[in-house]
Amino acid sequence: MAAVNWSVAIKPLLKKYRNTKHPLEYKSLYQLLVMVVLSAQDTDKNINNLAPEFFKAFPDMKSLSKATDRLLFPYISKVRNFANKANWLLNIAQTLKSDKKIPLSHDELTTLKGIGSKSANVILREAGMKPEGVIVDLHVVRVATRLGIAKGSDPKKIENQIKELLPPQQWDAGMAMSFLGREICRPKPLCEICLMNPVRLYYKTVIKKERKSPSKTKR
Repeated sequence: MAAVNWSVAIKPLLKKYRNTKHPLEYKSLYQLLVMVVLSAQDTDKNINNLAPEFFKAFPDMKSLSKATDRLLFPYISKVRNFANKANWLLNIAQTLKSDKKIPLSHDELTTLKGIGSKSANVILREAGMKPEGVIVDLHVVRVATRLGIAKGSDPKKIENQIKELLPPQQWDAGMAMSFLGREICRPKPLCEICLMNPVRLYYKTVIKKERKSPSKTKR
């Protein structure tokens, strides 16, 4: 199989999802940061549902910095790992104390409790900053390996593989793959309508083989 020029092959995907907003329904950088922390290992839908009441109670970093975990619990008790996340949010708020002090670099963001590389990359993307890395969530882990642009299941290793194959100006491919994974390349993929079929390893090696295999007749 010929090597894929991923810088060229990824362009249709980048074009399709260019400027598409993240599914988290935030209204400010403060809200984005809080919702990104809460959404780890949880669903965007769940976080979107509880966010309005949370932000009525804690509208900014200053108000959040004065809270306690017991005050936060009623608003986030339906979030996975909510006790740890409450502590992370309080630590962040007490460190920053103001919305204006929210950092916008990968290195600074990842020094904050509860914000790893993926979360930092999401925040930078949504804030309109130049990408400093590639977003790799559970959808990207699935999509990247099916496409053949990366191997394995470790998000950091997948991020590094993608960064080696694409120039920095195309690193939004991570979020584009995430959108593809939500809409088309689901655990049970809709391969027939996937715009990445021309280069998609999974489509070439699995779906086409299934087509070619003669169906077994019942005796």
